[in-house]
Parts: sequence; structure tokens; C-alpha cells
Amino acid sequence: MHVTHLSLADFRSYARVEVPLDPGVTAFVGPNGQGKTNLVEAIGYLATLGSHRVASDAPLVRMGAERAVIRAQVRQGERQQLVELELNPGRANRARINRSSQVRPRDVLGIVRTVLFAPEDLALVKGDPGERRRFLDDMVTARSPRMAGVRSDYERVLKQRNTLLKSAALARRHGGRSMDLSTLDVWDQHLARVGAELLAQRLDLVAAIQPLTDKAYEQLAPGGGPVALEYKPSSSGIVGHAREELYEQLMGALTEARKQEIERGVTLVGPHRDDLVLKLGQLPAKGYASHGESWSYALSLRLASYDLLRAEGNEPVLVLDDVFAELDTRRRERLAEMVAPGEQVLVTAAVDDDVPDVLTGTRYTVSDGTVERA
Repeated sequence: MHVTHLSLADFRSYARVEVPLDPGVTAFVGPNGQGKTNLVEAIGYLATLGSHRVASDAPLVRMGAERAVIRAQVRQGERQQLVELELNPGRANRARINRSSQVRPRDVLGIVRTVLFAPEDLALVKGDPGERRRFLDDMVTARSPRMAGVRSDYERVLKQRNTLLKSAALARRHGGRSMDLSTLDVWDQHLARVGAELLAQRLDLVAAIQPLTDKAYEQLAPGGGPVALEYKPSSSGIVGHAREELYEQLMGALTEARKQEIERGVTLVGPHRDDLVLKLGQLPAKGYASHGESWSYALSLRLASYDLLRAEGNEPVLVLDDVFAELDTRRRERLAEMVAPGEQVLVTAAVDDDVPDVLTGTRYTVSDGTVERA
């Protein structure tokens, strides 16, 4: 799978831009702040319905514009599809496939698949658990686009359950009458059912990606590992892998935590409180790994993701956003050799020298809002 054409309207710094894209390696080169990352960010948005740089859509719309449009022509084998997203901050986004009538934005998931590595990915190693949960859930959705609906359902149920718990906690603190919490049993069942499905998918992903991450780290930093991924549930009572088993265990954990949850007014058990512990040798990478080791670890997670998706039959677009400038010469050369055979690899760099010689292909110069083939 590769993108053959990218079109942007009022996205970030671009009023309008048209970028033909070839298979193989394409490098966008230009000084910082000229819009290189905006191009690959747009492709990433089509793949995940989110930005790797900001949490909301508002910053993605060019100042003074009401909406932004991302449009891409995508080829998979002999099949071509045109996918379009209209971003409307404060209102519902809109989507179209092959210029047909509107579909739900999440219906476009799976048409474009990307694995994107950027400096922000250091947060996978050094940041809070939420960064690692997002990594897992984005990958789960990339493997099975229907999981976007499961994630949405889980967030909806969690919000409703938290609202009920918060009301109960406030009533207790202010000496009011005890609330009728009979509906909490129903929300427990919903949360456990959807949560078990999400949890099962995460656990399957961790098992699949573990050996690939270790392999990628060894290639980038020979002798520096091994690395290990350990999924850490929010409750010690969650030890299963099958959905029904996980459902029963989540129900038990919710029952056990109910008193404390009512006191605190928040849901304390579930996938939203889990973590992925990244180990380097026998120690957790967070707090112990050096900057170079953390960088290599985060990059290994992305390379493992790329290898997994490719092995499952739909090779994603690999995006390396301002990566090579952060690596020493040895790791730069190793990374370039690892990714060069990819069906489509998009690279951003401030100067030509930051792009290794082995990554020959198309070059674009990005400057002052223009994108020109070099």
C-alpha cells in the first residue's frame, strides 16, 4: 500500500498544496518551521484520525479558516481509492471515500496505514502510561479497524460510569442521602464486556510485538538488550487472556474496588488504568535508560509495529519525521538499511546531509509554504 497523491486545503500552514508521491523513499527537506512535518502529519491523520503532535483538531486548521481538508489517493495492488477527511473544530468531522456520499470518519480507517516515528515518541519510554496505552490502542486499531468502535464504546461507558460515581461521592461528602447505585451494576457489566475485548486485543498485540521489538533493538544497538514488554493491568486479579475469562476477572475487580471507587468518585479498574512496562535488561527503561537507549527503544517499538503490520499482509507507509539528526552515525546507517526496502518511506530532514545516502529516491524542497520536487 502506498499514497500516490496528497492534497491539503487550509491544513496547518498550507492554504492549498498538491504533492504527487512515488513508491520507495521520498524525503522532504527544508529548514525547521517550513511545513515538512505538516505533510506527514496529514497522512498520519488519515490513518489514525488523530495527530501525533496535538490532542485536538483546532490547531490543524489554518488560522482564519473554518475547516481543513485532507485528501489522498491510495493504491493497494491494482486497487485505487480516494479518501477525504474534512476537519471541523467544534463540530463533527466529515469523511468521503471515492467521492461517494458521506461516511463516518472511522469508516476510512484501514485505507491508509502508517507507522510514524517522531521525536515525540520518546514519551513512549519516558512519559506517562497514557502514552503507552495510546500506542497499544492505535496499533490494535491498525490491525483491526473495527476496534475504533470498541475504543469509542469503552470511553462512552467509562464516562457514564464516572459521572455516576462522582455524583455518589459528592452526595456522601455533603451528608446527603445515599444515592441509588443499582444502575452501577449495569455499567459494571458494560465496562467489563467492552474492556475485556480491548484488553484481549492489547495482550495479543504485546505477545506478537515482543520478539519483533527485541530483534529491532538488537539491530539498532547490538549487544545493548535484551528488551522486554510487560503488560501491567490495573488489578492484580486480572491474569487471563481469553475474553470471557477477562470479563469475569474485570467484574471481580470492579466489585472489589467499588467501595474505594465510590469514595473517590472515579473508576479505578480497567484498561484505561493499565500500563505497558518497557524493560531494558532486568530494569525498567523509564528512569534507567540513557537518552540514546530511550531513543533506540522507542524507535524499536515503531519498527516492530511496521514489521508486524507488514507480516499481516498490508504494508503500511513508514514515516520517519526528523529522526536521523538525533542518531549517531552507526545507528543512522543501520536504521537506513533496515527501512530502505519499504514500499513507501517518507522522511523529513532539515538538511540533505541528514538523509543517509542509502535512502535514494524522490526529494522535495519545502520552504515558505511551497513544496517543490528537487
